[in-house]
Amino acid sequence: MQQVTLAYGRGGLPVELPDDAAVITPVQHPAAPDVAAELRRALREPVSGLPLRDRVRPGQTVAISACDGTRAQPRHLMIPAVLEELDGVVRLEDVVVLVATGTHRANTEAELRAMFGDEVVDTVRIVNHDSRASDTHRWMGTFGDGVPVWLNEQWVDADVRITTGFVEPHFFAGFSGGPKMVAPGLAALDTVLVLHDAKRIGDPRATWGVTQGNPVHDDVRAITAGTDVTYSFDVVLNTRQEVIAAFGGDTLEMHAVAIERAREVAMAPVDAPFDVVVTTGSGFPLDQNLYQSVKGMSAAAQVTRPDGLIVCAAACEDGFPDHGSYREVLTSAASPEALLELISAREQTVPDQWQVQIQARIQSAHRVVMHTDHLTDAQLAEAHLGQTTDIAATVAEAVAAAGPGARVCALPEGPQTIPYVKG
Repeated sequence: MQQVTLAYGRGGLPVELPDDAAVITPVQHPAAPDVAAELRRALREPVSGLPLRDRVRPGQTVAISACDGTRAQPRHLMIPAVLEELDGVVRLEDVVVLVATGTHRANTEAELRAMFGDEVVDTVRIVNHDSRASDTHRWMGTFGDGVPVWLNEQWVDADVRITTGFVEPHFFAGFSGGPKMVAPGLAALDTVLVLHDAKRIGDPRATWGVTQGNPVHDDVRAITAGTDVTYSFDVVLNTRQEVIAAFGGDTLEMHAVAIERAREVAMAPVDAPFDVVVTTGSGFPLDQNLYQSVKGMSAAAQVTRPDGLIVCAAACEDGFPDHGSYREVLTSAASPEALLELISAREQTVPDQWQVQIQARIQSAHRVVMHTDHLTDAQLAEAHLGQTTDIAATVAEAVAAAGPGARVCALPEGPQTIPYVKG
């Protein structure tokens, strides 16, 4: 047997797996030798267009979009780098940092201090975007394939709009970062619901690593292209959440270059599907709830044979979570198949149904078992999921049931590495 440490919660979870199990992790890349210098370079030597400082004039107001607490963006490094570039051009009191929550909950002050650092929190106004506060958005028009777009009013009203984020494969938008920091990040709920409707999410091109022709990402790009972003600033991270490389410039051009770097880091080909795949929610802060852990299931499903077993380890210290509509939608039908029928029949998108739709599709094709310290067997049963306290024993049972030649795979970092079967 071989011991594999799974990214789990705030520490790690060692498990024993068969010696011949394939272990797929991101290609190991060292951090940039001088991260601060790499960040400055991205702001001063953009992929396209002028450097950030040359796009800003004295007296202008600035809005900066940043990821919320469920994302591993190094905000404590990136936001100070942006502020340093703006120093002497704009006043700090004219800057607002908008936490691009999408439909997620607001981050608490303690979380904001952990995310941004005390100095940023104490010197710059930070506002959690609230997609449900309809009176805090501006109507921008219809973009892409009929998407009605309302965006955060503080973002729209700013003279200078800067997105910051990080680029990694995304389970239905192709890749994160770039234009996603505008919509859904700073969009009103009605906009998000259209972007995440059953038709778009059900399209086979709405998946990991696909942007062009992906109906979700196509519309996200269209929204950003039509609503005037001043500058975009993204990073690619390694498994230790260290900055490998930084990219800046015009949003779509910058993002296209960052995507290729992220693809090298976080996607891996395999020869054939596996009978059993052990995956994770990528550890804290990404595995805080079951909702986010669907991404780990989805990564595993890319290389799990039909009716194969997926074991997903995610701490879920924030539960389902209890905020939002995910739990209500997930528990609203008797089976994954019934959930898919219910969602497909809806004329109007319900918040969080997209996560449930993807999860139900995975559970309809595979058996999914969780390992978590913060959800009970009964709670997981509501979600049509099993529970295991002993991953090694569960894998061994599945291997024995599959018979000779059973193939096992582990994704210790979950969706930090997206495997795919070579065509």
